[in-house]
Amino acid sequence: MELATFGTGCFWCTEAIFQQLRGVTSVVSGYSGGQLENPTYEQVSTGATGHAEVCQIEYDPRQITYDELLEVFFTVHDPTTLNRQGDDIGTQYRSVIFYHNEEQRRAAEAAKARVNTSGVWKNPIVTEIKPFTKFYRAEDYHQNYYRRNPNLSYCRLVIRPKLGKFEHTFKLKLSGEEIKELRR
Repeated sequence: MELATFGTGCFWCTEAIFQQLRGVTSVVSGYSGGQLENPTYEQVSTGATGHAEVCQIEYDPRQITYDELLEVFFTVHDPTTLNRQGDDIGTQYRSVIFYHNEEQRRAAEAAKARVNTSGVWKNPIVTEIKPFTKFYRAEDYHQNYYRRNPNLSYCRLVIRPKLGKFEHTFKLKLSGEEIKELRR
């Protein structure tokens, strides 16, 4: 198993998307990239700790590659908006890739360059690519948020539309369980 650590804005959205991919064995919401040890959600949400809301993704590289995870990453959020995703504003919502080794750094830089020149996004990509240092697991109520709260207004109005776009674009990469759900 290998790890990927991505920030795409609100970690609830990121978690709900990456949990559906075949080869992903776990997705944990948390915080990375800041100075404060063991931050809380309340501290991170001020934007003063330097942390980003991220998901740490454990995956089986025999089933899904890091490049495929990067493809999903650059598709499911707007990597051209600095410190913002939709109505979520602040450095804690920045687009960021925390690489775990030199191979991931090279892959992330290459993917960012490809997307930047592809014309998919009108504006330049502002995604930060930084070395991974520490990950702090978010409080329990943040874990599996969408799966536990699918009918809350944020889940219905923000996460569900992102999931619909994701499922349409990446249907061949969904896990068997997610394919069963789509057929219902």
